Amino acid sequence: MNKRFPAVLLAAAMTTGLLAGCSDNKTEQASSNPSGAPQGKVTVQFWHSLGGKNGDYINEMIKRFNETHDKIEVVGTFQGSYDETVTKLQQAVAAKTGPDITMLERAYVQMFADAEVLEDMTPYMKKSQLNVDDFPQGLMGHSTFNKKLVSLPFNRSTPILHVNKTMLDEKGLAIPKTWDDLKKVANALVIKENGEFKRYGFSMPYDTWYPIAMISQAKGKFYNDAGTSIGFTNGEGVKTFKFLKDLQNTGALYYPPAQDSGNIVNQMFTSGKIGMMYQSTGVIGSLKDNVKFDYVTAFLPMDQVYATPTGGANLALMSASANKDAAWEFINWAMTDPKGGLQFILDSGYLPFTKKMVESPQMKALWEKEPNRKVAYDQLQYAVDTNKHVAWPQDMQEFFKAIQAIMYDNKDIESTLDTFKKETERLLKK
Repeated sequence: MNKRFPAVLLAAAMTTGLLAGCSDNKTEQASSNPSGAPQGKVTVQFWHSLGGKNGDYINEMIKRFNETHDKIEVVGTFQGSYDETVTKLQQAVAAKTGPDITMLERAYVQMFADAEVLEDMTPYMKKSQLNVDDFPQGLMGHSTFNKKLVSLPFNRSTPILHVNKTMLDEKGLAIPKTWDDLKKVANALVIKENGEFKRYGFSMPYDTWYPIAMISQAKGKFYNDAGTSIGFTNGEGVKTFKFLKDLQNTGALYYPPAQDSGNIVNQMFTSGKIGMMYQSTGVIGSLKDNVKFDYVTAFLPMDQVYATPTGGANLALMSASANKDAAWEFINWAMTDPKGGLQFILDSGYLPFTKKMVESPQMKALWEKEPNRKVAYDQLQYAVDTNKHVAWPQDMQEFFKAIQAIMYDNKDIESTLDTFKKETERLLKK
């Protein structure tokens, strides 16, 4: 068992004990279904991280399952953001009050897998005549650890290029396919009057996702194969951030404030303050309802190669569950029944996570009607999982510090990345 996680569990257990008077962890399961499941039914507790419209969609999916299964009652409980769900799950594992099924942001799966608190789903898959080949390879990078299949993709996404094609057409510009194209097009879209930028070329939210994508496009990796250091040289890292800073200095790139950056960028795109943006495929639905121009999506432009990270969450079966068979029946239904995950994907806009979904008449009809949504799936052939390490949550914070220093504070790129590398290596030795 990995040494890193038991320490986290110990801290969580202490916190749980200290906060017993105000913690909801023990009462969440009991109060989620206060009247209890109908007699003779097995109750399956499912923790998830989807609020808003996506929360409505998953609640509707759970309702469809419960209406068609007379021996199982699934109780879905929203636990907050991905990070909040992880914290609550750590505490629940320590207190032995965890759910049967949990949603886990894909980069956190390894931490729980190394702690041996996730069930190996391989035997259940065999009984249901499922195998890993039924899922797109680009979504399976955070599913198998220590030779055990401990999670399956569910609400998954990937960054893509969103384009105001009307704006590009007015300038006679083509959608960029390479970094050089992106530089040319973004600079051509800039409008500057009296020393003030009225329009920028493109933007992206404040996130590790996009620099990691670009480092991968320059043929770097976030971690080396041995997991002892970062996997990109200063050449690839400096190249990425120098490219961004050069564009930032000309107004070709607007880099937003950290707070609420996603909404800021989306609003700038819909209002015509930027012509292009790197953003998740998950915003397509809201954008298409708000734009008043020809809106298209495309692959992230390549440098040496095409490459994109993936995001979103997987489903995992907890090894401490007393209802594993019933819990698996729900997971299997979500993976295979058209009224399960497929309908959730059609509703929400996340990526189809099985090959049968991709080939379904419903998905084909949607893609024909909304081709923008197919781009993200097609781009999965270039998916990379370069942040795959149990230390990622801590290293991510260090990478954020480097991004802040370079993009906001104009610190020297090379020395900033050197500092980041040393700190990452220190954390990886723990």
